[in-house]
Amino acid sequence: AAHAAQAHRERNEFPEDPEFEAVVRQAELAIERCIFPERIYQGSSGSYFVKDPQGKIIAVFKPKNEEPYGHLNPKWTKWLQKLCCPCCFGRDCLVLNQGYLSEAGASLVDQKLELNIVPRTKVVYLASDTFNYSAIDRVKSRGKRLALEKVPKVGQRFNRIGLPPKVGSFQLFVEGYKDADYWLRRFEAEPLPENTNRQLLLQFERLVVLDYIIRNTDRGNDNWLIKYDCPMDSSSSRDTDWVVVKEPVIKVAAIDNGLAFPLKHPDSWRAYPFYWAWLPQAKVPFSQEIKDLILPKISDPNFVKDLEEDLYELFKKDPGFDRGQFHKQIAVMRGQILNLTQALKDNKSPLHLVQMPPVIVETARSHQRSSSESYTQSFQSRKPFFSWW
Repeated sequence: AAHAAQAHRERNEFPEDPEFEAVVRQAELAIERCIFPERIYQGSSGSYFVKDPQGKIIAVFKPKNEEPYGHLNPKWTKWLQKLCCPCCFGRDCLVLNQGYLSEAGASLVDQKLELNIVPRTKVVYLASDTFNYSAIDRVKSRGKRLALEKVPKVGQRFNRIGLPPKVGSFQLFVEGYKDADYWLRRFEAEPLPENTNRQLLLQFERLVVLDYIIRNTDRGNDNWLIKYDCPMDSSSSRDTDWVVVKEPVIKVAAIDNGLAFPLKHPDSWRAYPFYWAWLPQAKVPFSQEIKDLILPKISDPNFVKDLEEDLYELFKKDPGFDRGQFHKQIAVMRGQILNLTQALKDNKSPLHLVQMPPVIVETARSHQRSSSESYTQSFQSRKPFFSWW
C-alpha cells in the first residue's frame, strides 16, 4: 500500500491546476529526451533550471535532499560549515530540511490572499542524471538497466529502472525580471513617473504582506525581482505625427521563499530582518488598495482556519512531519496575522509593522464537548543577540 501511495504521488497530478500540470509534463518529456535540468551554481543549495523539449527554461526545481542542510547538497561550502562550525549551522527557528515545503507554502499563501507575486510553486517528483545522487543509487540504476537489457524477464520485475525521483519544489520560471537591487538603484538615479511609482508601491506592499505573514527569514534585495516595461509604439509615426505612448508596467516577483514558516520568532544570534524595511517605500503608510484586498480575508477567522488547514495538508506530505512543530509554525503565523491586521487598521507603514513586538497565538482546546477553539496570545520577550532595532 505504501508503494502504491508513493507511486501515485510521483505521478505529479494537479487536477486543480491543469496549466501547472502541463508545464510539469513538458519537463518530464524533456528529461525523457535527454534535455536535462541544469544546475544553478549560485546559492547554497542544489537547485536546477528545468527545460522544455525545445530547451527553453520553464521552471526552477529545488530537491529536498539537496537543500542547504540536506545530505546530498552538492555545495561543499555547506558541508564544510557543518563540519567546522556546527554551532552556527542552520537556523534554530526553522524546521530543518523543509525548504521545499516553505517554497510551496509561500505560493499557497500568495494564491489564497490573491497577491499574485509568487510564481506558482508546488511539490513535484523528478528524476534526472544531472541531479546529485549517491554512488549507490547510480550503481543500482545502472545494474537494473543492464539486467533489463541482458535478462528482460528479471528486469521487468523491478518497480523502477532509472534513478529514483526526487521530491522538491517546482517553481514556474518568470521572464523579463531582474534583481530588485538593480532596478531600485536605477530608480534612485532616474525617478519613476508618479503613476508608475504608485504601481511599484502597490506591488511592494504585496511583498511586505507575504513576507510578514510567512515570517520570511531570508529576504534581501537580491532575492525578489522587478520587471519594468516601458513600451513606446512608434510604428505608426511614419504616416502621422502621433506617437502612442503606452503606460509603463511594473511587476514584482517574490522568489526564494525556502526559509520561511519558523516555529518560533528569531531569538538567538541573528534577527533575520526584512531588508526591504530600510527602503524609502517602507516608510509610506499602507494604501487603501492593500487594506481592501487583505483586511476582509485576514480579519475573518474562517479564512485563517482554511489557510491553516491547507498548509497542514501540504506540510504533512513530508516524511518527517511533526504535528507539534507544525502547531508552533502556525502559532507564529497567527501572531504575524494579528500584528498585520492591527497595522492595516491603524494606518501604519511597513516600517512600523516590523517594529511591532513579535506575538505568538496558540490554540487552547476547549474542555467542553464542543469542537470550538480558543486562542492564547503571548509576546516574545527574548531578543536576538544581534538585533536590528
